[in-house]
Amino acid sequence: MKNKEKTTIRKIEFKRTESIYLIVRGVEVGVAAGLICSLYRFLLQLAEDKLIDILGYIKGNPLRIALWLIGVTAIGYIVSLIVKWEPDAGGSGIPQTAGEIRGYFTLNWWKVIIAKLVGGTLTVFSGLSLGREGPSVQLGGMAAKGAAIVTKADRTSQLRMMACGTGAGMSAAFNAPIAGTMFVFEEIQHGLDRSVMCMGIVSAIVADFISKIFFGQDTIFHYDPQRIPLRFYWVLIIMGVIFGIAGTCYNHIMVKSQALFKKAERIPSGVKMSFAFLVSGIVGLFVPQVLCGGHRMTALLMQENPELKMLIFLFLAKFIFGAFSFGSGAPGGTLYPLCILGAYLGAICGDITLGVFSLGPEFRQDFVIAGMAGLFASTVRAPLTGIILVFELTGDMNSLLPLATVSLISYAVANVIGTAPFYSILFEKTVKNTEVPINTKDSEKVLQTFNIPIGSPVNGKKISEIDWGKHCLIVSIDRNEVPITPKGDTVLKEGDTLVLTISQRRYQQDVSRINKTING
Repeated sequence: MKNKEKTTIRKIEFKRTESIYLIVRGVEVGVAAGLICSLYRFLLQLAEDKLIDILGYIKGNPLRIALWLIGVTAIGYIVSLIVKWEPDAGGSGIPQTAGEIRGYFTLNWWKVIIAKLVGGTLTVFSGLSLGREGPSVQLGGMAAKGAAIVTKADRTSQLRMMACGTGAGMSAAFNAPIAGTMFVFEEIQHGLDRSVMCMGIVSAIVADFISKIFFGQDTIFHYDPQRIPLRFYWVLIIMGVIFGIAGTCYNHIMVKSQALFKKAERIPSGVKMSFAFLVSGIVGLFVPQVLCGGHRMTALLMQENPELKMLIFLFLAKFIFGAFSFGSGAPGGTLYPLCILGAYLGAICGDITLGVFSLGPEFRQDFVIAGMAGLFASTVRAPLTGIILVFELTGDMNSLLPLATVSLISYAVANVIGTAPFYSILFEKTVKNTEVPINTKDSEKVLQTFNIPIGSPVNGKKISEIDWGKHCLIVSIDRNEVPITPKGDTVLKEGDTLVLTISQRRYQQDVSRINKTING
């Protein structure tokens, strides 16, 4: 009993002097995630370049085409074996990583990294419409977990490092450190933890720095920004409505495509994966622009300004092929393909608007950029991340107002329609029917932060009036930047930040219950 009291006291004291520790841990996470994700980014770029070379080499030669199709079919079977060896490496990996951070299960960090690196590279080499950004989030989280295990971090630090690793992975993939940090709070944590914020900012900046060492400091999208006249902002409002509807349709169709593949239970997974890769090989022969994440579509859109009919065709082709690729369960993400779809839908809206109101073609790319943020906001339901992400992708401060206009309206429309956010749907499917393990061996406590929001049912109540559970203990309350020692008669207020120690034995169950208690 005395040992447990000493451990709790040490954790409280450490809480007051942890800033330097968080910065050091953030650097560790940034280095680990930055190196792994930069390697992944390099491998995928190499794979995509080689794919383009091969498609040019086999063009018009029936024998070479036949050999290539046989080859990609065989690669599909190899990828199915990789996913079977490490199932948590399938798909983007974001729901699996979030599941561990929230206590549902434990991932094997080194197996996931190996499977993702090899499987993701083979998937892109075969042309499936999947990107590097989602897997980079998982790779960043797993690299951070590996760093935590190697340095023997306690469980609290390990969970924080994993959360920050996801943001560092996005930072390295997109060269977007602010968006990577915001992604942690909007999508992974669903709340603001100051300790995670400190570590997360450091890790995202370090990962971005490492990525830029290898890939340069240029933004991913290069365009000549203009300012849409304010009198045409009502068009952006209509765009927001369109993108809100489009985002809900995207979520529904992507989930349905995944369900269709899983429905064919009698067909061996190797056969299904091989079939998906064969289809990708065939698509590459006729519409190579829609292959992989969509970098070729980006160049086409920004440099050649295709006409409206071509925009519509490529948008539909990318959407259908992307849903098919995602449904196959191959290692790869949907974030960058999602941005490409938003860019093309924005270009379609822009061309129609420019034609109707006789605006100059120089405004077209502003609609493209707004479209990227709008579809991201309605699909992922993380508008701040989307706005900041697109801003960092383009480096244009003047685009913030149109980005915010389209994003916030599309976000609101998607909420009104009622479709759940994309990654929330995937998360629920991932943890469904998963029996949450209760760790009976490890008695280590985990520090967890909770913020009391406006309208919380615990506002105005004494600590003693609330059932926190026998495995939980409030060790600190921060109110207006001032620490308060918690007592039974301490009255909780909106805006308070609570720091609790929670037993690892029932971590997920207790965290879920406390969140429901605080948020209602």
